This record gives sequence, C-alpha cells and structure tokens, in this order.
Amino acid sequence: MTAALQSDYPPEGGWTTDDLDALPEDGHRRELLDGVLLMSPSPTRMHQTVAGLLMAALTEDCPDGYDVTQAVEVRVNHTRSFIPDVLVTTSVAAAREPSRYEPHEVVLAVEIVSPSTRSIDRVLKPALYAQAGIPFYWRIEWEDEGLVVYTYKIDPVHEVYSETGRWTKFVDTGEPFPVNLPISRITPRRV
Repeated sequence: MTAALQSDYPPEGGWTTDDLDALPEDGHRRELLDGVLLMSPSPTRMHQTVAGLLMAALTEDCPDGYDVTQAVEVRVNHTRSFIPDVLVTTSVAAAREPSRYEPHEVVLAVEIVSPSTRSIDRVLKPALYAQAGIPFYWRIEWEDEGLVVYTYKIDPVHEVYSETGRWTKFVDTGEPFPVNLPISRITPRRV
C-alpha cells in the first residue's frame, strides 16, 4: 500500500478507507473524497489556536450527552473520509475512545477556513456533511472585521444546510446545545 503513495498513480479503483488504515502514522492529514486522496498542508498557528480555543470554550458549555474534540476522522463510507477541525459527538460514541467516528455519531462539524481549503470548506464539505446527516455545521473565517463564525442547520429532507447565523461579536445559538460564546474568546492573540 505505501508503494501506491510513493507512485504517481492512485491504487487501481481509487483510494479506500482500507488504504488509509494501511498507511503509516506519520502525522499527515489525509482525507478521502470518492476515492481521491486529499492531503492538506500543515495548519498555521492561527488555525490551530482558533481550533484549540474553540474546543476549550465548547467543552466548558457542553452538557452531558455530548463530547467535544478536534481533528478526529469521520468515516462516511468506504471511499469518503473527512477530518473536521473541531467536532461535537455523542458522549456514547466518545466513551468508546474512537480513532474515528461514524456520521450518525457526530452532532456538529466545524471547519476553520484556510486559503488552501476555501472551496472545500465553503462548498464541498458542507454539502457532503449534510448528505451524511450531520445535523450542524460551523464555518470559521478571517474577514475584514476579524473572525466570523457562520452557523448552519441541516434540512434533513433535502440534505442541505441552511444558514442560521453570521456571528462577528459572539455566537449565541441554542443548537446543538446553548452556546453564548464571545468571538474574542476564540480569537488568537497577535504576536
């Protein structure tokens, strides 16, 4: 399998989650989109700081029944696998100490947009997370006014997300659980 990674060509028939499982634990972030291997560059300090601060803030507000973590794989099917920056899962799923989750175990997926992931995080991942049935999606971006959090809720009949808020000062939503989060709390310090 690692020979396929060293080749200019993907495995015959495309990459699968079995192929991902056979790869070495080398710290590379690998995701699958319909058998195509996606490898993202290492995240920046700002990206990682936002993810860490958001995880800590959500953990403080997280009621029993849920768990907050970051960068754990969500295995959608045999040829689709994604790694949200931050995610909220059921506590039952978290209790098994998984290295990956099934979509029905994920309540909220959060992506922090980087220049190299703009189209994936704005268009592709929300469409595929909704199709997989993940109830809530948040997208975090740097804009002229600073950090902005976009919140979405699934329309389960049409398998698409509808925007529920664009937050520039604080996130104040009751879903997936009550959150009243000042944006300043997840904004990295400038050095």
